[in-house]
Amino acid sequence: MNNIFSKYLTGDKVIWVITILLSLFSLLIVYSSTSQLSYKFRGGNTEAYILKHALILGAGFLIMVYVHKFKINYFSRLSQIGIVVSVILLLLVLLLPSEKDAQRWLFGFQPSDIAKISLIVYLARQLSVYKDQLKSFKVIAIKIMLPIALICGLILPADLSTALMLFAISMVLVFISSVSLTHIGAILGSAIIGFCLLLLLGTALPNLLPRVSTWKSRIAAFAGGDEAENAADKNYQTDIAKAGIANGGLQGTGPSKSRVKNLLPSAWADFIFAIFIEEYGSILGGLTLILLYLIILYRVIIIAKNSKSDFGSYLAFGLGFSIVFQAFLNMGVSVNLLPVTGQPLPMISMGGTSILFTSIAFALILSVSKDVFNDKNLANES
Repeated sequence: MNNIFSKYLTGDKVIWVITILLSLFSLLIVYSSTSQLSYKFRGGNTEAYILKHALILGAGFLIMVYVHKFKINYFSRLSQIGIVVSVILLLLVLLLPSEKDAQRWLFGFQPSDIAKISLIVYLARQLSVYKDQLKSFKVIAIKIMLPIALICGLILPADLSTALMLFAISMVLVFISSVSLTHIGAILGSAIIGFCLLLLLGTALPNLLPRVSTWKSRIAAFAGGDEAENAADKNYQTDIAKAGIANGGLQGTGPSKSRVKNLLPSAWADFIFAIFIEEYGSILGGLTLILLYLIILYRVIIIAKNSKSDFGSYLAFGLGFSIVFQAFLNMGVSVNLLPVTGQPLPMISMGGTSILFTSIAFALILSVSKDVFNDKNLANES
């Protein structure tokens, strides 16, 4: 085992083990939660979906093994191309007609997945390159905020939750840099004012921003609870998810014994955490997943803290925080702490590009840990 880690799986062993555990958990719960899909489209053949999912997870693991071997400076240079490609793809999403809901897809994948990683890596680069000039608001506005506003602004019309999530992650990166709180406050104030104006524009011109009505409906249903108009219809998914969690209790109903998986429209994606708790219980299922994601956050903080380069620190923390933040958004929706966002549970939910790009994010984190530390030092930090 040690030979495998030293030869192929270099870097932080803890993160390698967690990604493998998450993948195994994913196989178990996806096999169970796709019964609805299998009976609807495959005549009950669940194996077809689990085989496809296993192949995607396998491809993601191979990506991690290959990509984490590269030096982190390579990703710094590549991010400049990635940010341009992301802008082009996001523009195409808005301009070209889409066959899928919310116009998030282009040629079978979501460009926002590329944009998320590209922006975080690019920000890590900019914050490290211009670290001595971050007291200048002009430098911050042009070198830092312009790419954030451009990427998030292009994602927002089709996918509000991803845009807000990416903006929040970007602001956390800016906050841990040497940018002053005054400048951060000005940025946040400008963003809030801009978003409010966008909502007013979308209300006045619904054809220009058709998704505004959906945003307002979801927020109203979440805030109003049972007293909201048509609350029974608007909160259907979260009510079913809560029923599944309650049915699971502390110990769970057992593998593949979920009662609500065939009632949830996205049991294998958006609400997979609820199915996991129902089948494996709040202790073994829920707390185990929460603990694994918190360990990931702990490890990336250690890696970022001990990195010998500013770029490596921002890169590892930014990508690690984005994975954990997205995970808690997904889990928050399942337990009705947050309105429906449509964010998958990283490395757990069934998906294609989302798993592959999460694997790339893990690979970049491992690349930082590999180049900065040896395994012994990382183990001592634990």
